[in-house]
Amino acid sequence: MAPVRRSEPPIAARPTREERYRWGKRLRQKVPRSSQAIWSPARDRPDPLELLARSDRRRVAELLPIRYGRMSLNPFAFLRGAADVMASDLASTPTTGLRVQLGGDAHLSNFGIFGTPERHEVFDLNDFDETLPGPWEWDVKRLATSFVAGGRAHALAPVDCHRAALRAARSYRESMNSYAFERYLDIWYSHLDPEQVSEQVRRGARRVIGRLARRARGRTVLHVFPKVVRKVGGGYRIRDVPPLIVHYPGRWRQEITHVLIQRYLATIPEDRRMLLERYRIADVAQKVVGVGSVGTRCSVILLVGDRDTDDPVLLQSKQALPSALEPYAGPSTYANHGQRVVVGQHLIQQSSDSFLGWGSIRSEDFYVRQLRDWKFFPDLDSMAPREWLGHAELCGAALARAHARTGDPAAISGYLGTKGTFEEAIARFAEAYADQTQRDYAEMMAAIRHGRLPARRGA
Repeated sequence: MAPVRRSEPPIAARPTREERYRWGKRLRQKVPRSSQAIWSPARDRPDPLELLARSDRRRVAELLPIRYGRMSLNPFAFLRGAADVMASDLASTPTTGLRVQLGGDAHLSNFGIFGTPERHEVFDLNDFDETLPGPWEWDVKRLATSFVAGGRAHALAPVDCHRAALRAARSYRESMNSYAFERYLDIWYSHLDPEQVSEQVRRGARRVIGRLARRARGRTVLHVFPKVVRKVGGGYRIRDVPPLIVHYPGRWRQEITHVLIQRYLATIPEDRRMLLERYRIADVAQKVVGVGSVGTRCSVILLVGDRDTDDPVLLQSKQALPSALEPYAGPSTYANHGQRVVVGQHLIQQSSDSFLGWGSIRSEDFYVRQLRDWKFFPDLDSMAPREWLGHAELCGAALARAHARTGDPAAISGYLGTKGTFEEAIARFAEAYADQTQRDYAEMMAAIRHGRLPARRGA
């Protein structure tokens, strides 16, 4: 029998990479690279405190004082907690129309060392609560701004803050240029590991990743277990550290252990599900995490095997709210925001948590992952200026790799070019928006002083 002929090819023909590169280059006429420097708040710019208040409506009310207490530390902490504010502002900035899967919250503290399932170390992006398809420029601008705001908060000289933002954007451009004509499979499987980084980047970056890798190896569940768990009678119980870790009332514990976990198990691969089903749930408690995440309903779930102390698993469930980017980049295609986060993480990260999955309780969405297993993030207080530059270079390279996986690296590279015009513009934007962040922070602090916002410092 003759084979059935298709009326159309199974995959539609696309322009060549050279054609897409030239198309990206032509986009400079529509959106000059120098225009990426522009930040000027509109007269009708939304009130930043009102944007934060809208987000608060879906958070646990009694945790909001901790949220604002942490954001009140300095303008960088405000930036970390105010993803909704920056998303609104970025929506008014120039973009080329080229879209990628955004990390959505690509500030400098959301990059670190992770262990792959094969126990290799990689440097990558973390925290995908805001992930959504959108303009690639938004992630780059948030990253560069974080190096200026973070540098100022840690007493770096203005010139070093500028250099860090410039280095992050330059690393992004140079890395994207290297991906422009690579094989798709090579891009998909590329990653930043300590051995590669030692050859690819400058001395400051080698110091950063070497220190992170050493500390990440010690962050196993067995290392965390005695800090989080205590022995009670013949069993184990999560330690209460009010108000950061507290046990739930009966209803929430029952919902998590009997509803969320069963729905979550149905979303992970069968081999991982079979492994986790060998464990039993020993305890569940609420845990406050991060800065921007404070107020979302997060839990620590203790699972133990038949050898208890040397066979534990610590899972973290985290409420997934709608992305801060949705009003400006379009709604998620996933009904469950936990699924949105999980799919986005798989698209962006080279190797994601083996136990990453999602579920729901009533009308609230969640995702589930391991708690702090082979993960470590930079200690900003101990980093010298050279190491800030090294971290900027690593973050820019990791972000470019993430965008190249889901976007069109040839077209983006064509727009970026091979000279420094783009990174100079991004560095200027970062300084201008860091100034805006300081003004917004001052407005929040005034609201705290006058009792309009609750704030609990030191928690």
